[in-house]
Amino acid sequence: MVESARHGEGMGASVISGEAEIRRVLETACGNRELMILVTPYMRFESNFLLLDADAVHARITMSAEEATYGLRSPDLRFRFPHITRFLEGHTKLLGFGLVDGRRSLRFSIPKTLQDDEQRRAYRVERVGKISVTFSTPKFELKSGVLVNLSTGGARLASTQEPLEPLFHSGDLIAVSIPLAEGIHINNRAIVRWVQGKTLGVEFQPTLGTEVMTPLSRWVFQRREEDKERVGLSYVESVPKPDRSPGLVLVSTSQELEDSLHELLSGLPPLRRAGASVQAVKEAISAGPSLVFFHVPDASLDTRRRLKMLVEVLAGRIPFVLLGTQVEHSALFDLGSEHKAAAVYDLASKPGSFFLRLVQGILRRHQGEG
Repeated sequence: MVESARHGEGMGASVISGEAEIRRVLETACGNRELMILVTPYMRFESNFLLLDADAVHARITMSAEEATYGLRSPDLRFRFPHITRFLEGHTKLLGFGLVDGRRSLRFSIPKTLQDDEQRRAYRVERVGKISVTFSTPKFELKSGVLVNLSTGGARLASTQEPLEPLFHSGDLIAVSIPLAEGIHINNRAIVRWVQGKTLGVEFQPTLGTEVMTPLSRWVFQRREEDKERVGLSYVESVPKPDRSPGLVLVSTSQELEDSLHELLSGLPPLRRAGASVQAVKEAISAGPSLVFFHVPDASLDTRRRLKMLVEVLAGRIPFVLLGTQVEHSALFDLGSEHKAAAVYDLASKPGSFFLRLVQGILRRHQGEG
């Protein structure tokens, strides 16, 4: 079923549910090789839809094996993508690797619902750059102007010449030409919705055709994602920093692991090690560390029991990462899901640069929440 109306048919639905309808939307995305944004609470990757099979969505591999293994294993993994005039989002899970047209792909579970994550009727891009436009008056005179902002449903135009109020009125039908980017040239009729001074607000009527709407929706979606990233980083950077950073804590009996982390996390808040006991962890977190690393040396029953007790000390107040050294990936990921770890990482093989980026992402996110 589709709750409310379909997207693109009047006011769009807020949630799409039902296997048949979800598959229809995803098949369109795969047919267009649509842009896909993969997001977790801490990381963001760009990819493209490739293929929909019986139980998975295939996407292009755009990241390293390290990034795919540890960056996409979040229990809160989602993908976002443009669909007609809406931007949809669905919860998913990395299933592994596949094969499309002889090339390896990433396989993701099919979301049970797709939700429109844009609350406004149509997202309006304000940072459009310097775009010259032409538009007609109701008397078919051509005027020159610049693009002020743009959505999939309309635009705001500004005259480079005389005021527009004497020439236009709400409800006037005009023609507009907007050479937005390579492959996106809007030549369409539009209805004047408002006019003030040298500025004109118009709504495209009729709705833009698929050959223009599809690339335009992708263009707007990309700018919206860039705006989200910019706003998020600006907010975190504006949060007042404490005079002294509470630092990082490693819960482990391994001096070798501590030395390794000092090298890997160079430039981040200072790291100190605490013993693997409830009392040691309580003392270590009394200053309120930014992040805790729990060393998982093996997958034995004793290690699992101890980890459960140590995690409970945090009481959900401090993010933590599970670091494995001699643990199978599946067991380490299962422990991460069970205890709701911010991330897991296997340090048995030499970590790449992504490990530092992952830790930075976790710190940024929780610093902003603080």
